[in-house]
Amino acid sequence: MDRIKKYEFRKALDELKKYTGRGTELISVYIPHDKQISDVTSHLREEYGQAMNIKSKSTRTNVQSSLDSIASKLRYLFVGENGVVIFCGAIDKGGDKTNIETFIIEPPEKVLSYIYHCDSSFFLEPLENMVVDKDTYGLIVLDRREATIGVLRGKVVEPLKHLTSSVPGKIRKGGQSSVRFQRLREIAINDFYKRIGEHATRILLPVDDIKGILIGGPSPTKDEFLKGSYLQYELQNRILGAFDVAYTDESGLSELVEKAEEVLEGMDLVTEKRLMIRFMKLLANDDQMVTYGEREVRKKLEQGAVDTLLFSVELDTESMHDLVDKAESIGAGVEVISSDFEEGAQLNRAFGGVAAILRYRSS
Repeated sequence: MDRIKKYEFRKALDELKKYTGRGTELISVYIPHDKQISDVTSHLREEYGQAMNIKSKSTRTNVQSSLDSIASKLRYLFVGENGVVIFCGAIDKGGDKTNIETFIIEPPEKVLSYIYHCDSSFFLEPLENMVVDKDTYGLIVLDRREATIGVLRGKVVEPLKHLTSSVPGKIRKGGQSSVRFQRLREIAINDFYKRIGEHATRILLPVDDIKGILIGGPSPTKDEFLKGSYLQYELQNRILGAFDVAYTDESGLSELVEKAEEVLEGMDLVTEKRLMIRFMKLLANDDQMVTYGEREVRKKLEQGAVDTLLFSVELDTESMHDLVDKAESIGAGVEVISSDFEEGAQLNRAFGGVAAILRYRSS
């Protein structure tokens, strides 16, 4: 799913999140591609019968009306390869008024199992999981006693290897000189770091599209590991940062992800920020290479002059659709700009939510 479709889908989910029922009146039905519609209809009939036991007359009526509405839609419903999701219920409109409303969603990924859910809000978690970023990051947590290597895929932390060291403690055994003991300890630490690097290379290097490596551990251990360049050079070049974590077992991987949250959230912002900085520089130094405001941007799109269309997440969906269609028809790039940084917020505040970097100077 490209960024534009993901943006649109998230907007739709945000709208569905706003709806609330007065009781357990909002129904969510997830139907996989291979689920027989006749089986779904039979199950809805059973739920209709069960609804007779609901004590509140208004809740009972609303649930049964929603089940009737879903059943009627199923008669003509096309279930695509990814399945289909239906949301229906008595939406609270305020002023003691409710409306039975139905929303049919084509999911971006396959619905894996049949789900029927009735509550005071729609059950959106399976769809939300489909649009979380599934970028992959390598994770290494270590101290001088142990190390754990894993990956973060989307929001899932997966431990892959746990290592323990043979580094002796700081108290030397009788008869050994402190200098000799310290030397042996340093050799053991160095050997352990090498072993961590070798395992990390074998485990992480083959991972496709790994976006970066995060290192965690107490100081000075993680700093020694970084300075020693124990990782293979390709992995070393992908290190995004080192973070203080208290644990170096599997729980340390989750702690590392929490500590690195700002770095991970900032990855998408880096691209957006670079584009907005480029736009601002052109605006200041060569303003014939940029334009902004919906009317002016639309004009440049019609002339085929736009290289990259920039629009704010705050722009309304209808305007965005039309502009994106025009941009794609002339082969222009399209970027959704968040308002989580100053230049991004400025796009919405000062430039009407839409701007463009042009292919050539235009008067």
